[in-house]
Order: sequence, then structure tokens, then C-alpha cells
Amino acid sequence: MEIHCHLTKVGLLSNQHITPPLLKLYISHDCLLEARELFWRMPAKDLVSWNSMIAGAVRSSHLKDAMNLFSRLVSSGLVPDGFSFSSVLSACARAGARRYGVWVHELMTELGVEMNHILSSALVDMYAKCGRIDVATEIFNTVKRNHISVWNAMISGLAAHGLGSEVVILFRKMKSEEVVPDGVTFVALLTACSHCGMVEEARHYFKSMARDYSITPEVEHYGALVDTLSRAGLLDEAYNFVRSMNVKPDNVIWRALLSACRRYRQTKLGEVTAEHMACHGSGDYTLLSNIYSSANRWNDSEELWKQRKQKKIRKSRGLSWVEVGGSTHEFKAGDRSHPDTEDIYRVLHGLSERAKVEGYAPLTELVTKDVSEEEREENLTFHSEKLAVAYSVLKTGPGTEIMVSKNLQTCSDCHEWMKTVSKVLCRVIIMRDRIRFHRFESGCCSCKDYW
Repeated sequence: MEIHCHLTKVGLLSNQHITPPLLKLYISHDCLLEARELFWRMPAKDLVSWNSMIAGAVRSSHLKDAMNLFSRLVSSGLVPDGFSFSSVLSACARAGARRYGVWVHELMTELGVEMNHILSSALVDMYAKCGRIDVATEIFNTVKRNHISVWNAMISGLAAHGLGSEVVILFRKMKSEEVVPDGVTFVALLTACSHCGMVEEARHYFKSMARDYSITPEVEHYGALVDTLSRAGLLDEAYNFVRSMNVKPDNVIWRALLSACRRYRQTKLGEVTAEHMACHGSGDYTLLSNIYSSANRWNDSEELWKQRKQKKIRKSRGLSWVEVGGSTHEFKAGDRSHPDTEDIYRVLHGLSERAKVEGYAPLTELVTKDVSEEEREENLTFHSEKLAVAYSVLKTGPGTEIMVSKNLQTCSDCHEWMKTVSKVLCRVIIMRDRIRFHRFESGCCSCKDYW
């Protein structure tokens, strides 16, 4: 920043050889505000500078900014290159911005952009993460597949959609085409096993890594196997496995076990697991608090919230996104900042009442405070993903597929609500949370309630 000030004073900031390196320096240190100010003051913006800004926005999770920058790049008259496209496709994938991603894909085709393994992987990843695993599969089947990254993108996409059998078939096909798997491949394989309860397959792949491919398991592989065992209810085996690992378990591994303790209401093991964790994030306090509240140990639950407050650990805010009319709309739990708030809440209340008539009952035991049943139900009603669905219903016609993305794992109550609402509305609702995809249709979910 001192150099920046000096350059401004001596009048060298407009030098086309000096400004781009300074821009890259800001971006590499995640100083996006300073980079943005410098960028817009540049008299001549070359493609490298545009690409740096787009990539920086993606890396800093300013996904809407990345897409807006790409649109302005196109409008500037410059022609995007492969780096531009790979960055913006990554933004679309992470934001679940399918319509924008389709436009980017069409633009690539229109410009005749030469495909390589980076762009092929980015396209497969984008469509998979935007809920169109069918399109991702079509693209995968038509591009060159001589690089492991393309296979990894497809296997990871299938895993996120809970398509475990398809993952196994694809892995066999990969071997038949003599493409050698790497560590990322096995993370995806084990993740697929975790989502589908494929315990024996997970054990097999974990052993196969070192035995058949000389790949030393890393903490991510151990974590995926622990998650597989934990989700299947094999908590003692999972705990013993963690204790015998060749690498030091991180908080992600302990958190997988803690989450299973909440699901299977194993209070004692949950407490033991929490003691092993080096530090506690907001989600860990929430998990343990849920374990206590489900056992009606309200004093213990309240004590946890006091500890979190004393340590100034802020609760992770649930955020959900939905793409409607070419624009991405963001919602927070209990959000009333949207211009259509009154109509959104009116639709939400109507959906919840219709869902109750159909048999939905709010899972009020998930609320971690010892409050009245009515207050608990209201606490659950305004979760961000429900607001996103209500907005989609408000703005789209009957039969239109609804696609929601969320930054956290959805709760059991929202999962049950979505199932029932899909039946009430006769609509498909696709929700991508932090863990995986859920496709709700006719009162059922693609995860078969195993998540």
C-alpha cells in the first residue's frame, strides 16, 4: 500500500507495466477492495487484469462479483480466453447459477473456444453442482478423457448426487481406459460410499489406495471413511478407527463423528468426541447442544451457549440462494430485507399450512432452547432454504423446477418440509447443501433419507 501511494504521488500509477503487477499483489493477499479500486481506475484494462479480478473474486467467494466482472469483460469488447471461462464457470458452480452457467457455455461454443482438460472439468463440475448431472454426463461422454481431472470432476459430481452405483461403474470404466486414479479420485469414491451407506465398498477402496496404487491415505481419506462408518451407525468402529489412524485426526474428522452422535443420540460418545477436538467452531457447539437438548438436558445446552458467547464465537449464518429470472437472490434465516418480503412470508405460511395438512410435523426437538412449542415451531419456520423455496414459488409458474443452494447442511426439519411441499405443489425441488444434493419429488427424496 505504501508503494501504491508512492506510485500515485510520482504519477506512475497509469504505467501499463506497473499497475498489473500491483493489482496481482493485492489480489494474492485477498485485498479485494483495494484491487477493485485500482482496477477501475486503470486507464487501459487488458485481459490479464480482467482475469486476475475474476479469479480473485472467485477465490474470495465473491461469486456474484465474479459473474458481474465477466459480463463487463464481454461488454468491453475484449474476447475472454480459457482462463476467463474456467474462473467464471467455477463461480457458477459454487453459486449454483445454472442459467448464467448455460449462457457462459453457449458463449464458449459461439467463440469456438478450444477445449482442454481444465475447461472440460470446469464444465462437468458446473453442471453437476448446478443440479444437472445429466448434462454433466453428456459433456463427459463427448470430451477427451485422457486427464484424471475430467474423471475426478465426473466422479465427484455423481458422488454429490448420491449416485453410488454409477460411481462404482465409472471407476471401473476409468481403469479399463487405463487412466490412473489419484488421491482426489479416492476422496470422491469414499464420499460416494458415505452418501449411500456403502460400507464394505468404502473399506475396499481405502485398502486399495496403498495396496494397488501406492497412494498414502491422507487426512481427507481417513475422514471420508470415518464419515461412512459414522453415518451407517457404526460409531464404536468409527471411534476406534480414529484412535488408530496413522495421521493426527483434524476437527473435520471429529465433527463427522460428533454429527453422527447427534443423529443416533449417543450423548456420552458425543461428549468424549467433543473433548478430543482442538477447538470448537460454531457448528460444533450447535451439534453438542442438539445432543443435549434431544436428551432434555437443557441446563447443559444452555451452558454451552454461554461458553460460546464468552469466547465470542459467532454462529455460522445459514444462507440460501436461488436463481430466478437470470438473477441470484440470497436469503438468511428470518430475513426481511428482500423487497418482496411480505409476499414471501405470505407464501411461506401458506405452504407450511398445506404441508401440515399433508402430514408434515415440525421437528421442534431440533430447537436447542427450552422454550414453548409454539416458539420452537416459529424458529424452524423461517430457515433460509424455506424462504428461498417460497420466493421461487412466488416468482415461477406451476410445474417449474426449483433449485436452491445452501452454505450449510440442511436440517432434518427442512428436509421433511421439502419432501412434503414437493408433493403438495407437484413440483421437483432440488437442494444443494454443503454436503450433497437432494432431489425432492412426490414426497420423496433422492437420498432415501440417508444423509
